[in-house]
Amino acid sequence: MSYKIIGNYIKDLNFNIPNPKTFFLLSKDIANYKINIDIKSDQIKENIIEVNTTLNLSSINKNLNNINTKIIYASVIELTGEITDKKEIEKIILIKVPTIIYPDLRKIFVFIFQNSGFKEVKISENVDFQKLYDLKKFQ
Repeated sequence: MSYKIIGNYIKDLNFNIPNPKTFFLLSKDIANYKINIDIKSDQIKENIIEVNTTLNLSSINKNLNNINTKIIYASVIELTGEITDKKEIEKIILIKVPTIIYPDLRKIFVFIFQNSGFKEVKISENVDFQKLYDLKKFQ
């Protein structure tokens, strides 16, 4: 079994800084936020799956004024060949597709931050989706 990515698009984008105070606090305390990654999928029709990879920023310190940042990047994939192993489909959805699309997703997310006045935002250039998959299996 193999797959090909038919297309990618921004499914949802939210970037909300509620007020100037939050903007200035965020500029000083960007290190108190962490990036979260979530991956979900939805079967569109036989052999066609939409993979939604979500990035969002959340506060480590609950006392900070929160911003609302989230991007959902959708990838439509087509599975080809005989589908016999559900684990292989799971690995395509949770490891292979996110590994391919992550650089573009990261570039979009960083672009939004930088053009909103946050030059110091640091989002990892590489994510080991295999390692995340393995960690989740052991939980």
